[in-house]
Order: sequence, then structure tokens, then C-alpha cells
Amino acid sequence: MSSAGLLDEHESVTIFREYLRIPTVQPNVDYSECIKFLERQAQRLGLPSKVFYMTPEKPVVIITWIGQKPELSSLLLTSHMDVVPVYPEMWTYDPFSAHKDESGNIYARGAQDMKCVGIQYLETIRKYITEKLKLKRTIHICFTPDEEIGSKFGMAKFVTTSEFAELNVGFALDEGIATPLEVFDVYYCERTSWYLIITCTGQTGHGSILHENTAGEKLQYIINKFMNWREYEKTKLQNSDLELGDVTTINLTMINGGCQINVVPTELSVTFDIRLAIDVDIKKMKETVEEWCSNAGPGVHVQFKDNPIRVKPTKIDNTNPWWIAFKNECDKMDMKINTRIFPAGTDSKFIRNVGIPALGFSPMNQTKTLLHDHNEFLNEKTFIRGLDIYYNIIKGLTSV
Repeated sequence: MSSAGLLDEHESVTIFREYLRIPTVQPNVDYSECIKFLERQAQRLGLPSKVFYMTPEKPVVIITWIGQKPELSSLLLTSHMDVVPVYPEMWTYDPFSAHKDESGNIYARGAQDMKCVGIQYLETIRKYITEKLKLKRTIHICFTPDEEIGSKFGMAKFVTTSEFAELNVGFALDEGIATPLEVFDVYYCERTSWYLIITCTGQTGHGSILHENTAGEKLQYIINKFMNWREYEKTKLQNSDLELGDVTTINLTMINGGCQINVVPTELSVTFDIRLAIDVDIKKMKETVEEWCSNAGPGVHVQFKDNPIRVKPTKIDNTNPWWIAFKNECDKMDMKINTRIFPAGTDSKFIRNVGIPALGFSPMNQTKTLLHDHNEFLNEKTFIRGLDIYYNIIKGLTSV
């Protein structure tokens, strides 16, 4: 890009591109440069910042703008700093160069997921300060680690700390997903992540013999049960107005076992990634899986990797003043919104799980969905329009 083009670039876009050039890539992230960058942004805004370490390598950054009535519950604007790995050879441009093409598309890992939102929060607050606005509620801008690997030492732990409690959060905004449609998606709930490993044991022996009670036969029984369930959910999705977030997804992600091609294995295991729809009875589904294991034969057992927690959805009706404020601002801007269940997982579930309402929203409509994909990009006009959208929404939320 020419130097003349850089001179014409919106200041917020320049800061966004600087943030994108910091490679906070999982699984072994060095957050030090990211922390320095965010502390510089806080200094630029004249706001205090604090860094809380969930472990020595897992920092949470909080930048605070005190409201006129700090005794009221605060507004939390949260985003995660980490990004997923890349295959550089599959990208048109260096995934950490934040290259901007002639159409204004900014290519970088994190362009959509979700460094754009973090900078939009900061730049919205900067505009308020520049205009000398005084807002009623305190705003905390939060940057968390490790969302892309489950947030065990990110938001999941942070919400359990006294430091989080002291923020006195009343409502939170977190990430959404880009959509190619005109309508903006707003997420009020998430499916429940459920990971399980089923291990089948059986008779070993020479590969030339038709042994009874083999691990392979039991594995086939188990896989068939899960694939039948998967087909049922696919049928629901295909033959109705349901969306992905409304059904349960089942995916076989790993099969392990065996020692040699001519030896019948004594043990085989299969791993499933399941996202349970919000209407599924977790206890009953667990009992069903255990029954499948029992019916498969002796020596079959299931390991549930995590204890799935059903998190209550954020209310999207007239009983929730935060929702009313959010929707009113969208209506004023003639924004068409679609309320949805998030199909994957975000930090919002940990916030909701401690009783705080949260919405997932990223102002990226008419944008190809490219999170975790090759050549992830966001157009600068979409980014700038997002600033205007947040300007009104955040101001409206602080007036609740």
C-alpha cells in the first residue's frame, strides 16, 4: 500500500492493523507484546489499566472508564486476545501482515475473530472522551487469554476471582459471527459442549482368525449409534426452519488403537465432539450413552471429558432492560437483527453462568464468514461502520 494511502487511512483502522500484527497464536501464546500494546492504548485514552494473571503466562487486561454513577453495576465489553493457528502457505498474504488490498479488505488472522471488536470497543470509548460525553455507568473493557482453547485459564477462571467480583458487572457484550446477509446476528445463548471418549476392549489374536468379542465389533456398534443420532439431527435441520444452533451436532473426531496390521487389537477408542441443543436433557442423554456402552458388550466404558453445564439463556424480552436498550438502539439505526443460539462456544457462557446477562454481537453483516479460515479478512468500511454502531449501542446500554 502506498504511503499516501496510509496518510488517508482512518486512525482506528491503523490501530486495528497494528493489533493484528501481534501474533497471539495458540497453543503457546506469548501475550507480552499484546499487553504492551493494550497498555499503550489505555495511556492514549488517559484511562487506567490493570493486568490480572490467571497463571504467570495467562493475563487478563482491564481498561476502565469510570461513569458518573460508579455505584451502579457496570458494563463489561469483552474480547479475547488469542487467535487460532494458520497455514501460511494457504494464504494470499502473510496472515500477520494485516495487508490491505485495493478494495479495503484487511487480511489477517483475528480480523474477524475477534481483534476487530476489541479495537472497536477502545475506539468507541475514545470518541466519547473526545466529545466530552459523560455516561452514567462505568465501562470495563476486558481482554482475555485462551478463549480459542476453552478459556480454562481465561474467562472461565477470571469470573471466579475477587478481581472480577469487584468490577460489579451488570451486563456484558462479547463476540458474534460475521454474516453474508443484511441482517445482524445477536446471540443470547450457547449450546452445551460435550466431549466424550468411549473405549472398547476385547479379544486379541492373529488377524487371520474370526475372533469373538472383539473391540472392533463393539466399536462399530457404538459408532453406529452416534452416527444414527447424527443423521436424525441432520434431518431435523434439513426439513425445518431450524438453524445450526437449534439442533445437536455430533462429530466423530478421533479413533485410536491397534499395534500392528495383523494383530487384532485388544483396545480401540473413539472420541466425539458433541454440542447439545438447549432443549436436551443432559442427564437423560448421559444415561442413554451409558446404556449404549452396556449394550455394546463387556469391556466398553465411556469417559466424559468435562462435566457439561447448562447455562441459562440471556432473556430477550421486555423483562430484561439491557435487551430493551440494545434492541432500541438497533431499531433507531434501522438495523435488522436476528436473535440466535451460538453454535459453538464463547466466553459469554462463563459470564452467564455467574448470573450476568450477556449478548454476543459483532457488527459484521454483508461479510463472508471466515473465522478460523484461510485468508480471513474484514473490510475497513465494515470496521468503520461497526464503530458507529457500537457508539450508539454502548451509549444506550450505559443509560439503563
